Amino acid sequence: MSALLRQIPANIPQDIRKIRIENSHLTELPRGSFENVSALEYLWLNFNNITVMHIKSLEYLPALQELRLQGNKLSSLPWTVFQDTPTLKILDLKHNRLDVLPEHALRYLPNLTYLDLSSNQLTIISRDVFYNWPVYQRSQRTEGQIEAISNAVLALHDNPWICDCRLRGFVQFIKAVGPPVILMNSYLTCSSPKFRTGKFFHEVELNSCMKPLTSALDTNLTVPAGLNITLTCFVQASPSPAVWWTYALKLLRAFNVTTEPISEETVRSELLIPAARPADAGNYTCTAANFLGNTSVAINLRVVAPWVPTTPRAPIAPVEPGTHVEVRIAKQTVYGITLEWFAAAAAAAEPGETWYTLLVGRYDAAQKDTIYIGPGVNTYSVTDLLPATKYEVCVAVRNQAPRKGQCVVFVTGSDVSQMEQREKLIHIVVIVCAMVLAVPAGMYACTAEALPGCLARCPRACPRRRRGGQAQAAGSKESTLDSIPAGSEDGLCRPEDIHSTRRPPVCEEPGKTRPPHRNSADLY
Repeated sequence: MSALLRQIPANIPQDIRKIRIENSHLTELPRGSFENVSALEYLWLNFNNITVMHIKSLEYLPALQELRLQGNKLSSLPWTVFQDTPTLKILDLKHNRLDVLPEHALRYLPNLTYLDLSSNQLTIISRDVFYNWPVYQRSQRTEGQIEAISNAVLALHDNPWICDCRLRGFVQFIKAVGPPVILMNSYLTCSSPKFRTGKFFHEVELNSCMKPLTSALDTNLTVPAGLNITLTCFVQASPSPAVWWTYALKLLRAFNVTTEPISEETVRSELLIPAARPADAGNYTCTAANFLGNTSVAINLRVVAPWVPTTPRAPIAPVEPGTHVEVRIAKQTVYGITLEWFAAAAAAAEPGETWYTLLVGRYDAAQKDTIYIGPGVNTYSVTDLLPATKYEVCVAVRNQAPRKGQCVVFVTGSDVSQMEQREKLIHIVVIVCAMVLAVPAGMYACTAEALPGCLARCPRACPRRRRGGQAQAAGSKESTLDSIPAGSEDGLCRPEDIHSTRRPPVCEEPGKTRPPHRNSADLY
């Protein structure tokens, strides 16, 4: 007792009939552990740390009658090990970690009178385990006869039984069992599923197992953009299936999926798609599976703008008088811009129901990306822009074409983001664009209504000089609205009146003192 043994001692006398080694940290029973004690009848190895038994660990023990392995860590057992112990009568395996009991488990225990499997991890076992037990078979053959048969006590309580269709046969066996098989505790209880937790075996009626059958109330959905959409599928199966959703062969994230039982054999699975966009359209597949197989149902989702009917898309409507959107750049960063707009006149009559169409793309692109903005939203950030590229962003009400003044044109700077380069770009914008929208960090923008003539006149009308008075090569001086390099600071032009195109541009004198550069905060 409580000895620090790591293995069975090798010097046990041959005539020993009883061995008791408990709390001694044994971890395994190797092959031939007791080959020198063939007279052994009682073997107690309780409360050790035994996790493994070799299939020949009980070899040479034909007289063994009692084996107690209570309180060890056995998660499985080589049941054919008992072929070497034909006279075994008592087998105590309680308080281990056994989770499987194969159908042949009791086949080699013909003389067993006590079997304790309580307080393990058994969840599902077949009734054939006991139908194949010689003790039970003898009782069935001699039923109604006078032949005396020894009783066999069976302990199966305190296991986490899963009371679904897989346990149906075993529950029927427990309900019908009688002498010579006697249950130590006949009140076996269910641990799961939840709606059967705590119920006794004699209180439940289990149905046969069934392969999943999936269905959906509507397999073709057309929904407006911007709304939260919930796709629902129903699954009939026993036992309860695993359910998952896929889109374009990709498994969708679990936190958008909710699956819950609505009856004993039916579960409902819901997939939430927040703020549906046209890009979310396609086939969504709900798949369910249990040990009998799997089935699936596909739901086709079509996302349209709220004003588009289910029939083919209507053409862009003509501009209605009085409908106008004022748009401006509210914020600029090195990554992009944030637009802000306000609907006026008829568009503002019902602001809570007004949808907007945002067109974003390169200035010279024939077709721009279309983004639908739901009611109550009047800002949008344009990011991930390419350097040295001219962009145009337009905002329109509903499906109307954008009017003059509802677009913003801006040009991104080059990859060079030095402060000096930024200042040059900003100063060029301030002078060239009449309605300036100052953008820090290598970007400048102006409204589409700004006069483009200044940009073309300045290079011809103004003298150019490099910083420090050195002349630049002509090939590096040209600057256009589409691509602005690190241009010259000399000869900057200022139209005296932006609304007048007759007056010549006024240019700085070479010797005239310039005002100091302003930082980004000043330009705002």
